[in-house]
Amino acid sequence: MKLLTVEDARARMLAGMGPLGEESVPLSLARGRFLARPVTASRDQPPFAASAMDGWAVRAADGGGPRRIIGESAAGRGFPGTVGAGEAVRIFTGAAVPDGADAVVIQEDARREGDTVVIPGGVASHHIRPAGLDFRAGETLLTPGVRLDAWRLSLAAAAGVAAPTVFTLPRVAILATGEEVVEPGGAPGPFQIYNSGSTALRSLCETWGALAPVLPSVGDDEAATARAVAHAGGHLIVTLGGASVGDHDLVKPALARLGLQLIVESVAVRPGKPTWFGVLADGRRVLGLPGNPASALVCAELFLRPLLRALQGAEPGPRLVMARTRAFLAANGEREHWMRARLSREDDGVLWASPLRDQDSSLVTIFAQADALLRRAARAPVTAAGEAVETLILDRLF
Repeated sequence: MKLLTVEDARARMLAGMGPLGEESVPLSLARGRFLARPVTASRDQPPFAASAMDGWAVRAADGGGPRRIIGESAAGRGFPGTVGAGEAVRIFTGAAVPDGADAVVIQEDARREGDTVVIPGGVASHHIRPAGLDFRAGETLLTPGVRLDAWRLSLAAAAGVAAPTVFTLPRVAILATGEEVVEPGGAPGPFQIYNSGSTALRSLCETWGALAPVLPSVGDDEAATARAVAHAGGHLIVTLGGASVGDHDLVKPALARLGLQLIVESVAVRPGKPTWFGVLADGRRVLGLPGNPASALVCAELFLRPLLRALQGAEPGPRLVMARTRAFLAANGEREHWMRARLSREDDGVLWASPLRDQDSSLVTIFAQADALLRRAARAPVTAAGEAVETLILDRLF
């Protein structure tokens, strides 16, 4: 069994992976999707010089003193005429500045007296947003590969785009194996545990932009495993458990019936050494994750997330940040180690990572507390508390 480094394994998995296609979807359905075509401004924003304040549109050269009020300009309903010498137009925030006016005097600096407005101090500031202040016609506002969140959707809407073109959602089929797991809510036998891995993986896939149905568990049945995968559909199959070399680890032999070609046999990583990757005869990819929850979730972050990003036209990642460790870290062995950790930021802005007390790959409670993975390179030397370490920040809902 050939052990690959994390980087080499990920590179082999990503080889030949790319976007699945494109489609246009309404803005109301585009949140979380990855943009396939640029969003370009069709006109200036704002399309006219607009008032930044409530007040009076005037000519600055007229100085102080009274002005005759000739009309009003409100948002969506501008003043059609021209402001001449000694004249003023009542104006509101966002409204178009009328022709002839080149300044807005805020209402606190003016006093209305019947049909005139008095500006005792003259014009000190102009309070006008010029046309095109936000963006110009023809400007590229969003580029392919960005993920559409609320703020980017707002920008697309401001550009008048009703249905952005996004990459097709990947479909992931999740299959748990092993006689030891029973679904939550079921009645576990004396030697069984609840299946927590499928729940986590489905949620992660959906967070990362994929559709992820969970297939019924198949136990330790080679023929049932092959049948389940054969009929699963999807662009990517993710299996849980049965990934090692024991007598009950039957996933790879089962998928050999479907023409499985192994690309990655195992990875020099802790936790998650049995992780593997291959291609079926029909072209579908299969990512095999260990059954232990922490191993599966660590390797989902390292491999599954980059695969799903590549299928959606995004930079695969992962992206690491530097943090200081709060704990002494012993020298590492031959396998890259990803430790679950908690992050905190001091008043000076420095990011700190605190490795959690127990890194056992079976512990779900520890992963539930973590918001980061701390990377220890293979053969990393002793690291003292306070030294910088590479850190992968996890997606958590706050």
